[in-house]
Amino acid sequence: MLNIKSVYFYFLAVKISSLKLIKKIYFSTNAYNRSLKSKTPQQFYFHPNPFLLSLITDYKKNSFRISEIDPNIFWLNQKNLKEVKEIHGFLWLNLIDRKSDGKSLQKIMRIWMLKYTNYKRNIWDNSVLSKRIISWILNVDIILNNGFFEFKRNFLQSIISQSNHLKKNIKFEDSFSNKIEMITAILLSGLVFKEYEENYNVAIKELERLVKTFFDKDGFPLTRNPGDLIFFLKHLIVCKECIKDAQKYVPDFLESVINKSLICIKNILTPHDKLPLFNGATEEDLLQLNKFIVSKKLKIKEKKDLVGGIKVFKFKNSFVYFDVSEPPKKGFSRNYQSGPLSIEYYLDGNKIITNCGFGSKLSSKIEFLSRLTSAQSTITLNDTSVTKYEKSKIIKKVFGNSIKNSFKMLDFDSSENENQIFAKVSHNGYERDFGCICKREITIDKLSGNLLGTDEILKKNDGKPINFSLRFHLYPGLTAVKTIGGNSILIQISKNKSLIFSVKDENVLLEKSIFLGGNKILDNTCISVLGNLVNKNKTIHWEIKKKI
Repeated sequence: MLNIKSVYFYFLAVKISSLKLIKKIYFSTNAYNRSLKSKTPQQFYFHPNPFLLSLITDYKKNSFRISEIDPNIFWLNQKNLKEVKEIHGFLWLNLIDRKSDGKSLQKIMRIWMLKYTNYKRNIWDNSVLSKRIISWILNVDIILNNGFFEFKRNFLQSIISQSNHLKKNIKFEDSFSNKIEMITAILLSGLVFKEYEENYNVAIKELERLVKTFFDKDGFPLTRNPGDLIFFLKHLIVCKECIKDAQKYVPDFLESVINKSLICIKNILTPHDKLPLFNGATEEDLLQLNKFIVSKKLKIKEKKDLVGGIKVFKFKNSFVYFDVSEPPKKGFSRNYQSGPLSIEYYLDGNKIITNCGFGSKLSSKIEFLSRLTSAQSTITLNDTSVTKYEKSKIIKKVFGNSIKNSFKMLDFDSSENENQIFAKVSHNGYERDFGCICKREITIDKLSGNLLGTDEILKKNDGKPINFSLRFHLYPGLTAVKTIGGNSILIQISKNKSLIFSVKDENVLLEKSIFLGGNKILDNTCISVLGNLVNKNKTIHWEIKKKI
């Protein structure tokens, strides 16, 4: 049957791709590059705090001395496109020796402005260019220190030309993460140059529009990706701090979304101050963000137990994260991982049950596998993912690996008393293909931290036999062995600490799995309960408890 929505997105993708191709050809012309030239600013109105760059950079290399690198070959050493984008983004400025590398930096930048001052594909990619402007502006002290007049003029003109390029193209950018970078860069250029205050006004309007589009009422991204929450918050904070430093009024909408997002982060962080692995998140280092929060003496007290569609249960040092929400809409779903009813479980600060994590930085194949339902700690029918993803290359190129179908969450309920925490929810993601509703109930014992669960498969009609796989991915480093009897697993946390996973009247297996949460592939183990049903419903009772 013809899918009208898919046809619409296909032709829209063709249109957008054609326009992008035409634009790229035009960008390389002398006429376009001349259009980017405008009045050169006289000077910086103020110098932003350079240490704000450490807040947004994920550059992990150690400090290095550029004075030891030949400036003539500095721009020739990139081995692949990733390295090209990395080096031309200039985030590495945060790592140089600020006392002794100034002259070497000017030589390197002089060569850059000679070679790349006009549009060049990849090097003038919206994200790369935005990072470059942000890095340059936040490091202007060291860049211009004792620099000659001509160098200074070329540097200021280059910032404006690149900012003009961003202003011309921001409305055509379909990536939200690229757009917040572009806005930040334009905003900074409007703050530091009095002659281009209009850039600030443009950026504020675009920022307000983006905030209204991208965040829900609680300050969480509509992508349902905790990683996006961190990424956007960092850029929003940079914008706010620079506005304050420029002695301008911080817009109310910006203050509001930052405060709301901080509350979300406070309530979703794991016992180790990392992110739970849902919908594209990784276990990224949040050290600089935490340092900033501490330095500003921000006290976030509001408790929120439903964050971005993830139900969060906290008791002592034990946490449970429970995906109880529907997938995001197509335009927000490029990083969605199909894990309805999936859980992550921490006991006494130790992560026990995990989702596999997101493999976008590893390979397209790994990324695809990481998005499947089987890569999440939930139930799968007939080895089929609940959510289907777009297969069209042209749609994927424009909209990313967005979802093709959606589903509904049903009958969500949760409660808490002195001794227990309870939650339940169902989804109809398998109803169309297999006529089944999947339901999960979990109960957490507050005293022990033990986790009890029930998974049900409710068949709405008779039909063909259905295979099910109930998976619990164990966190790397945990060892697991099958016990005598076949229906329980011993999970070893440390020498003197272990758990028992048991399931009633079902056979349980140990399978190999992979963990991608740290942006690298690690081996881990998966507890699997396998079985089938024909014409009747299926109920699976399982438990994770401390070994006494």
